[in-house]
Amino acid sequence: MEVLYNSTRSKGNPVKSSEAILKGLSEDGGLFVPDRIPALDKTLEELAEMTYGQVAYEVMKLYLTDFTEQELKACIAKAYDEKFDTEEIVPMVEAQGAYYLELFHGATIAFKDMALSILPHLLTTSAKKNQVKNEIVILTATSGDTGKAALAGFADVEGTRIVVFYPKNGVSKIQEKQMVTQKGKNTYVVGIHGNFDDAQTGVKQIFGDKELTAYMDEKGFQFSSANSINIGRLVPQIVYYVYAYARLLKEERISSGDKINVVVPTGNFGNILAAFYAKQMGLPIDRLICASNENKVLFDFFKSGTYDRNREFVLTSSPSMDILISSNLERLIYRIAGNNPDKNKELMAALAGGGTYTITEDMKEQLADFYGNYADEGETAKTIHDLYESTGYVIDTHTAVASCVYGKYKEETKDTKTTVIASTASPYKFTRSVMNAIDHKYDSMEDFELVDNLAEISKVEVPKAIEEIREAPVLHDHVCEKTQMKQMVMDFLGI
Repeated sequence: MEVLYNSTRSKGNPVKSSEAILKGLSEDGGLFVPDRIPALDKTLEELAEMTYGQVAYEVMKLYLTDFTEQELKACIAKAYDEKFDTEEIVPMVEAQGAYYLELFHGATIAFKDMALSILPHLLTTSAKKNQVKNEIVILTATSGDTGKAALAGFADVEGTRIVVFYPKNGVSKIQEKQMVTQKGKNTYVVGIHGNFDDAQTGVKQIFGDKELTAYMDEKGFQFSSANSINIGRLVPQIVYYVYAYARLLKEERISSGDKINVVVPTGNFGNILAAFYAKQMGLPIDRLICASNENKVLFDFFKSGTYDRNREFVLTSSPSMDILISSNLERLIYRIAGNNPDKNKELMAALAGGGTYTITEDMKEQLADFYGNYADEGETAKTIHDLYESTGYVIDTHTAVASCVYGKYKEETKDTKTTVIASTASPYKFTRSVMNAIDHKYDSMEDFELVDNLAEISKVEVPKAIEEIREAPVLHDHVCEKTQMKQMVMDFLGI
């Protein structure tokens, strides 16, 4: 049965999955959502016997219904290959009674690889299916990891160009070096004077510029997105929660039907929304534990029912979560508003205008599956230190936020269900923060000296993604004001 995609901000004109992937964002500024959440059509026991790629097909075929079996399997095969440094794609490590789902074994050592390895293939397949003649321009804002993963995915992909905007002083040194050394004739990286929310708002404004869209079309270009606002990014993220459950079942850590909890370090809300979709598909997930850093806009929302971005923006050691406007939350708001685009549009207009909105009591009741909490900088560092001291296992700052919040959840609820923690980045991506948390003696070392020390204490080989940027030359040194983003795009395209 076909799944079509509606905008969260208007009625009518549903589109096929390939069209939603191509557009990225609806013309009215809304996000595309499936008209129904399909149920898993394989048993948990059947899924337990499958490889990651096979599980990916079984999940994604239910959402991307206008892709043929051959098309979808080809996209999956190209995505989940030797780019990953482990055959299982997503290993799971047990530490202190929780299962850390290591989502960082791809080319750029962050969870974004899980979806951004496949998006270019979904996008180019969608373009062929829809007889698109224009060159596709991927426009993306990043808080650190999406940028490099998108650049790596789209580099030299025929028929595409990619422009990535990032906050100039709001990402780690390793994250920045990964982006500005990116090869590929079709890649363009720009640092902006501002934070991630400024970059994300600027990208959305460019998408919403009707005159620019018409002019681009005239010149043979059209925009699409690689952010998690693109449904082609979101659907592949559902897969790893299904795979995690299947692995636990196969290894007899749980029995079929046992409920598990899932903890996700959350910024833009896409990753935890994917877990929510997995639950709606019939995966036995109990609580969805939403972990925030000191930019705790989501924690406050789950506690009060009011979303309020009017607060100080804090730069933390977990920069991919330094976000005050969680774009994907709109998809959940639309759903708990009874799939009512008018109600959702009203709330999003309030957010754009005054920076705040409050949901109804009825909507709030539908958030019972979610638990929110946060970890401050001291707690994040202590979590890294204590886990390493007691187990020898080293986690990055984002995963530490999740681990700390899980500790608070357990203490508060006494819930001891089997729990999966989404480990969203390699500690090598945030070496300075991680090593300083373990021991202050590392404070004075250079970044790559820290890398070698991390390899020594963690007994984990330095990833290829880090080795290749040690001596790599800077290829992108563009910086602009947030008001100049549109002009930077036009300059890159030569129009």
